[in-house]
Amino acid sequence: MQPRLVLASGSPRRAELLKRLGLGFTVRPADIDETPRAGESPAALVERLAREKAAAARPVPGEVAIAADTEVALDGTIFGKPRDDADAARMLRLLAGREHDVLTGVAVLSGGDGRIASGVERTRVAVAPMSAREIDWYVKSGEPRDKAGAYGIHGLFALFAVAVKGNYANVVGLPQPLFYRLASELGVDLLAQAGPRAADAAPRSLDSPPEAAIP
Repeated sequence: MQPRLVLASGSPRRAELLKRLGLGFTVRPADIDETPRAGESPAALVERLAREKAAAARPVPGEVAIAADTEVALDGTIFGKPRDDADAARMLRLLAGREHDVLTGVAVLSGGDGRIASGVERTRVAVAPMSAREIDWYVKSGEPRDKAGAYGIHGLFALFAVAVKGNYANVVGLPQPLFYRLASELGVDLLAQAGPRAADAAPRSLDSPPEAAIP
């Protein structure tokens, strides 16, 4: 019998990505302190937070917790969720016309024996130059407010994300291949739980990554 899946996140984007696979799951958001530690690299941060979120979900025997943390990094500097619209505009000015990394830490925790598997996915994103008018328009849309790096690539920011190198779903918030590998390490057979209904559940906004790839 396969364990019940628990998504340790309130992110609707991560829930949508799991639904694309036809998986059934329970949402149990984890509330933790996400403050980076002194000298902590972006990759170390996202993996640590994913593991802490999985533990905070407190899966019981018969459950497996899935947790993730996504951050945007430019030249080693972490861009978390903006404090306000002014902070969002500041981030966008720095990202515009440049390439940056999106890193997602993923952790899968077994409630039965406490085993945990975790890893980090990295994707490179190129952003077109943005005028002051374009940044102001995007900030006023409200989309940046709850997103790392102040943008959602699956939404209006698709106008400005000109190229992606790596896993697209990683930028949305959950790299499915990494999740599948980690679940397999713990003996969780996702193929036994996923089904053909995944295609019907797939939100159209997540289906069209930018066509160009960064050379």
